[in-house]
Amino acid sequence: MSRIGKKPINIKDVEVKIDGQNVTVKGKLGELQMEVHPNITVKVEGDEIIVTRPNDAKQNRALHGLTRALIANMVKGVTEGYKKTLKIIGVGYRAELKGKGLLLNVGYSHPIYFIPPEEIKVEVPAPDQVVISGIDKELVGNVAAKIRSFRKPEPYKGKGIRYIDEVIIRKAGKAAGK
Repeated sequence: MSRIGKKPINIKDVEVKIDGQNVTVKGKLGELQMEVHPNITVKVEGDEIIVTRPNDAKQNRALHGLTRALIANMVKGVTEGYKKTLKIIGVGYRAELKGKGLLLNVGYSHPIYFIPPEEIKVEVPAPDQVVISGIDKELVGNVAAKIRSFRKPEPYKGKGIRYIDEVIIRKAGKAAGK
């Protein structure tokens, strides 16, 4: 039995609706929907969600834990939300909100204008910090990764866009070889 899959998901303060293979989770921050694989069964018992599988086939074992984790992420998303913070490091590198989008100056000959999806909220508390928040964990992670991809941190000077808790291992330059 999957250790993650067999754990029940606590759903206080959350409304869960199961319509065939569609699971809809509604909370104070919003509503998320997911389609579950036909082999996996999702039931609401009291104030818990139980995810079960029909047999121990390899695909079913994999889907069991995955489905439980995705539903747990949906429940956490509509109650607390998700947040990722990016730090911009480099001389003259900065970010600012311009209209609905994010304007990044990260060392190119032109500024980068990024428009995030509707469900995502982007804040710039300081010129060298960007906070991405939303209820969908996958979407928050994808938007953060997209912004980071505009100027990935480099190992020699450490310049670029990185996650706030990311550690960049620095390399010595060519002068260290002598």
